[in-house]
Amino acid sequence: MKITPPMKSALLPILLAWGVACIQPVQAAGQTVRVGIMSGEDEDVWRTVAANAAKQGITMKITTFADYTQPNEALAQHDLDANSFQHKPYLDAQIQARHYDIVPVGFTYVQPIGLYSRKVKSVAELPQNAAIGVPNDPSNEGRALLLLQANGVIKLRDKVGLLPTARDIASNPKHVQIKELDAGIVGRAIGDLDAAVVNTDWAIKAGIRIPQERIAQESVPGNPYRNFIAVNAKDAKAPWVKTVVDSYQQADVASTILKVYHGATLPAWEGAPQK
Repeated sequence: MKITPPMKSALLPILLAWGVACIQPVQAAGQTVRVGIMSGEDEDVWRTVAANAAKQGITMKITTFADYTQPNEALAQHDLDANSFQHKPYLDAQIQARHYDIVPVGFTYVQPIGLYSRKVKSVAELPQNAAIGVPNDPSNEGRALLLLQANGVIKLRDKVGLLPTARDIASNPKHVQIKELDAGIVGRAIGDLDAAVVNTDWAIKAGIRIPQERIAQESVPGNPYRNFIAVNAKDAKAPWVKTVVDSYQQADVASTILKVYHGATLPAWEGAPQK
């Protein structure tokens, strides 16, 4: 059939739209994406993500890290294309300290931080001068102190935001001693402490029994500490980014998260199943 000029005009937007739809996957397909994650349970999660991405023509090369300080530096140096291990307060603190140009592109999960003890069964049983371990990086120490405040252990100065430090404690009725330790160590030191605030992933690695040894937990609704996939800002709109995020935000990934973290970590993207 011969296409007359009016028909050409009418078909042009359709053809252009079809062309864009066809081009986008081709740009992402066949690409290898280097992703940095924390070692441990996340390796199982990202095996599921990688299998989903492979169906879309993306190969994932996963690099594991043992502490929180390395993945953003590796991303900033372009040794990685993306990382997945952090929440916004942590990234904000890293950007302020190191001037990274890194942005979040899709939520992954939330790990409500917990207060654990092998010496008492409740917050009310904490003794005078109790030694309480907290992570020593700015965002997680702030998170720990806010948890202690929410449970009446301490009171912080007004308007401290999400990054208070021990210097911001305004009231300490039991004179608890705040012990600042590396996030990867605080859980393993629980036997030498009266209690410890430990990130969920590190609690599992330290052999803490969740929820048996948990005496308090951060609230989940409205939690500002949802983790996400992050990339360098210049890559935020690259076609492969959407493919990676879509490959993560799937029901089979949610199921893997709930399984490997024993229900102590919850999928955090919109519409994600919670059980």
